[in-house]
Amino acid sequence: MARPWSASGESEPFALPRNAATGKSYSGINVLILWSRLAECGYASQRWLTFHQAQGLGASVRKGEHGTTVCYADRFIPKRKQEGGSFPAATDTQSEPAAIPFLRRYIVFNIDQCKGLPCDMVAPPPAVPEREIVPQAEALAAATLATIRIQGAEALYDPDADYVQVPPQGAFFDRINYYRTLCHELGHWTGHKNRRDRDQSGAFGSRDYANEELVALS
Repeated sequence: MARPWSASGESEPFALPRNAATGKSYSGINVLILWSRLAECGYASQRWLTFHQAQGLGASVRKGEHGTTVCYADRFIPKRKQEGGSFPAATDTQSEPAAIPFLRRYIVFNIDQCKGLPCDMVAPPPAVPEREIVPQAEALAAATLATIRIQGAEALYDPDADYVQVPPQGAFFDRINYYRTLCHELGHWTGHKNRRDRDQSGAFGSRDYANEELVALS
């Protein structure tokens, strides 16, 4: 089932990844590469930087982080041909020297993998207008006394650390789905060993996992 929020943390279901330093959107196969990486790692942003771009902004890549390889394709005219040289030779039918295609690869890092970035690059999402808050749902969540973290691009319950995490409400395409998702994860929260003591060790796709999902959905 498709999740009802954007991985970018912004209400844009198909936002293009872009370079945080230049503002330019990535294109071609790079879009698929970066979307896949974002989904795999749960980054909250669609913005990326090279190592040197991060340094140029006075920031750095966190130690131990692994980058993502993207590519840049273009064409160029060899220097000797630009200067009227004979290599490589142009054909008789060409009025202009033929350009030679090239492909370059380079490594980029999501801004979530960096530290020390300017504040405007890592600004928190805007506050949710009062009219979009559901007081009854807020009261229910508070009454559980659960540890609830509003952050990131993934919704989950961690039974070992005993906390619930959901993306900011602004990331949801329909804001009411923020509360539906929060209540679903709180359903998992009830299964902790100190509460209902349900078996929450099942791997994705297993019978135990499916049983726990059914409980949280009920």
